Amino acid sequence: VHQSKLDFFCKLGYSKQDICKVLESLGQEALEDDVLKELIRMGSKPQALESQVQPAPLKLVARGSGSIPDMPPWLGEDGSDSSSHLRPIVIDGSNVAMSHGNKEVFSCWGIRLAVDWFRQRGHTYIKVFVPSWRKEPPRQDSPIADQHILEELEKQSILVYTPSRKVKGKRVVCYDDRYIVKVAYEKDGVIVSNDHYRDLQNENPEWKWFIEQRLLMYSFVSNRFMPPDDPLGRHGPTLNNFLSKKPVLPEPKWQPCPYGKKCTYGNKCKFYHPERPHQAQLSVADELRAKIKVSLSLGTEEEKSP
Repeated sequence: VHQSKLDFFCKLGYSKQDICKVLESLGQEALEDDVLKELIRMGSKPQALESQVQPAPLKLVARGSGSIPDMPPWLGEDGSDSSSHLRPIVIDGSNVAMSHGNKEVFSCWGIRLAVDWFRQRGHTYIKVFVPSWRKEPPRQDSPIADQHILEELEKQSILVYTPSRKVKGKRVVCYDDRYIVKVAYEKDGVIVSNDHYRDLQNENPEWKWFIEQRLLMYSFVSNRFMPPDDPLGRHGPTLNNFLSKKPVLPEPKWQPCPYGKKCTYGNKCKFYHPERPHQAQLSVADELRAKIKVSLSLGTEEEKSP
């Protein structure tokens, strides 16, 4: 009997020493329930439970050498890349550079400022179009500043040169605006320029709608690239919604009633009353119709009842 009880409680995970102490105090003929109660009273725990209760030892890792890589700020909790929700960006390089150079100098630094602004937002598809003759050394009639930036952006596959050539000493330049609008239209992206492209709007009605809805204008304030917070006007989308494929709708804001508790409009008042949290927003006519329906339903129930 002693051995059978010892084997039974050992299978439950209790130690032999605790089991023997309990059997000596209660006797060999003690019931299994009494032995179990005594083991619990003594504070003895099965080994399986003790291993579950004890937390796993913490592993010390040197700072900066963790096995789990740091999650970039543009990644969400589910690990999805938010750049997939951002629209492609197509920049009119000539327009941006001349705007930064006060329409006197082709300032390549302005292009860098615009590219860095969209990079910091998380945009991955950024293309800048510049005529290829800007590779040539600067002249007095066409000065260029910080020309090395163009080479750096070209190596990063951001800057694209539109073709141009010389025929009998004259430069033949392709229309780079057509490249800009066409690529932005095909990619369903955003055009960054202060140009309105009126000639291209007259060519294609689809391009006309696209340019009107996807043109992002900008300003340079103390070497800072600043697009407007309302690209399509005061009543249009915000800049975040304008640059994202999945715009976030703002929550409706209730305007408080200017009369407050002195308001005599009752349910007709279209403003928000904090002192009436449970009041139904119904007109007087709708409220009367609802009361008539309730009274009619009660009358039919009384007629049906014996």
